[in-house]
Amino acid sequence: MSATALSPRKRVQMALAHQEPDCIPIHDSPWAATITRWHGEGLPDFVPCDEYFGYHLRGFGADTSPMYPVRVIERTPEYIVETTNTGGIRRNHRDYSTTPELIDYGIKTREDWEAAKRRLQPSVTRVDWVSLKYGYDRARADDLFVTYSAVTGYDACQSYIRSDVLLPLLLTDPDWIRDMVETIADMVIEMARILIREGYQFDAAFLYNDMGYRKAPFFSPKVYRELIKPADKRMFDFFHSLGMPVILHSCGNVAPLIPDLLDAGLDCLQPLEVKAGMDLVTLKREYGKDLSFMGGIDVRAMADPDPSAIEREIATKIPVAMKGGGYIYHSDHSIPNNVSFAQYCRTLELVRRYGQY
Repeated sequence: MSATALSPRKRVQMALAHQEPDCIPIHDSPWAATITRWHGEGLPDFVPCDEYFGYHLRGFGADTSPMYPVRVIERTPEYIVETTNTGGIRRNHRDYSTTPELIDYGIKTREDWEAAKRRLQPSVTRVDWVSLKYGYDRARADDLFVTYSAVTGYDACQSYIRSDVLLPLLLTDPDWIRDMVETIADMVIEMARILIREGYQFDAAFLYNDMGYRKAPFFSPKVYRELIKPADKRMFDFFHSLGMPVILHSCGNVAPLIPDLLDAGLDCLQPLEVKAGMDLVTLKREYGKDLSFMGGIDVRAMADPDPSAIEREIATKIPVAMKGGGYIYHSDHSIPNNVSFAQYCRTLELVRRYGQY
């Protein structure tokens, strides 16, 4: 970093405030299997990926689940089957290269939820204090942008109830879903209070709530307004009261929900999944005065054997998105293991080239 260069933390702060720093901030989310591949292609074995590539954000959180016991049921050379902290059972590839297969779910009845709810009590025992202190102190020493991270809303409900059961419940038993969403919001807020009371300060909240699929959200804006928005507004207001802007991760196409998310107080939307129909340039034009964006760079272009594909992607989007601040680089989801180390290095080289102010 030169004497005049801004710190990662300052760049993100300025971007979220719709100011132009010296260059756009950079963050990303490679799969574990992708990092394993890169280690065989030139990524140093003993340098963390986020440090090597100069990512600007570092997130920390707490366990907001019912904390059901996690145990391994079966191991094979390719898969591992284990119980989850929400009472379900999942099967995952050993290299965690895909979304896990959820074999069973912990919540099948309202009574199951009430039993899980009784376990949702804020506590200092929900924090790995040793790991938190080590990671937090290093992030602060590197002047990174530090976030309090948590899964919320519909996305958290999906870890309890199978999706094809959960979606009808939004209409047939909205009081149950509202209770789940509000209870989860309580946990997110109260665990943040505990961390802050113990001396940990955060620059923003980074909340995760997948609400979209291809071309549309899972549910209508009306359902969002009635069942999820009140809890979102309560969380957003809480974090804003502490001077923390809110970044929301929501996969899929959530464009129809943006007006309500803005009304609830959202500051930044991530990751803008291209294959789901989210277009960074269009979103910047429509909402860029009020909302910051993080993401929107198509990972399919990164993996394209034609190197001009990713340059077109970056050259046509980043100069538009960065104007007036309000943009943080990220892929449009996460980096899969079909992207080589060389392809990703070129991607970030282009991001830095086109992302200079």
